[in-house]
Amino acid sequence: MTQQFKYSAVDASGHELGGEISAYSQREAVTQLSLQQLTVIEIEPLQAKQDEDLKSRQRLGTEDIITALYELAAMLNSGVSAAEAVGAQAVSSAHPKLRWAFKLASKTLRHGGTFEQAIVASKLPFPNYVNYLIRAGEMTGQLGPALSDACTQMQYDLTIRNDTRNALIYPSILVMSGVSAVLMMFVYVVPSFTNLLEHAESLPFLAWAVLTAGKWSNEHFLLLLLLLIAPPAAFIFCWTQPTIKIKILSKIERLPVIGEWISQSDVASWSKVLSSLVRNRVELIMALELAAESVRMPSRKQSMVKVKNAVRAGEALSVALESNQCLTATGYNLIRVGERAGKLEEMLNALANLYTIQGQQRMKKALILIEPIAILFIGLVMGTIIIGIMLAITSANDIPL
Repeated sequence: MTQQFKYSAVDASGHELGGEISAYSQREAVTQLSLQQLTVIEIEPLQAKQDEDLKSRQRLGTEDIITALYELAAMLNSGVSAAEAVGAQAVSSAHPKLRWAFKLASKTLRHGGTFEQAIVASKLPFPNYVNYLIRAGEMTGQLGPALSDACTQMQYDLTIRNDTRNALIYPSILVMSGVSAVLMMFVYVVPSFTNLLEHAESLPFLAWAVLTAGKWSNEHFLLLLLLLIAPPAAFIFCWTQPTIKIKILSKIERLPVIGEWISQSDVASWSKVLSSLVRNRVELIMALELAAESVRMPSRKQSMVKVKNAVRAGEALSVALESNQCLTATGYNLIRVGERAGKLEEMLNALANLYTIQGQQRMKKALILIEPIAILFIGLVMGTIIIGIMLAITSANDIPL
């Protein structure tokens, strides 16, 4: 069954025109218009504004953005013009928010804007280094490869985040299960023995404390839930506040295992971003400034800013990094060799891979510690409750009738 589509397009002479066309699908409508030597700017069913309706209901994920950028890079690397590639994405992107974003980008290109300006106009949440890679690609005529590098870096960042999140799933479930078990004991099991509190003076302290806590938990269940929910909620709120987040990261950085794990991840991300920027001929000072933005730990970010200033003053990158103690001895050697051999990009990639592996090893060590600590803590609490109940029961024989 055919549908009516309303479209706007540009003809071979650059004039914009609009109209209606019948087709079985939106893709077929675009194909018909392309055969008429028209470049489609916007097309939608006459009786529905699908993009606007879905725009507020469907979440746009990072994977969707990476896929769209990868498709753009593939088209540009195949010789398709930027205007045609963006126009195609505006029509046929899988996600409605992407179609909407690329329509905005297409309009910017039609009005003579650069590709970087078009990407900014799309309002898609790209990291800062993507815009600078695009600018470098336009300046050097290597826009397609620059977009490919941006895709690779975004995919790398996403992989690190996913690996970290996935690795924390089991410990999180373990901790929540333990807390739930302890909560059930206090709310439903311990209160069954609270009648023994009538003779509290004859109970051992541990038995009295456990029974009193159980009685209070049963009588103030909602308050107890609030007390359990409040700390993680407060942490999440603080994490969304930039100033407080910096203070939290500063504390985490000092921890023996977790701090080292995050540090390794930070250096790997910095190396990867800097490598991509250097490969796309971004000026080194600007590349160092952008790469510093990918660093999360406050002290390391400050050190990277000092490195940038030192390089601007004429110092070699390896010397500046070593002076500010940003890396390990292996990292300094790799950077030094890369500078001398003119292979800085390759050495930065090697450094990123090295620190990624080391970061994963640190992560495993941290998780290996979390699990036994959680089990030990939960077992200790459960054991204390059970011992308290047993003491209360055995003490009942000594209570005078």
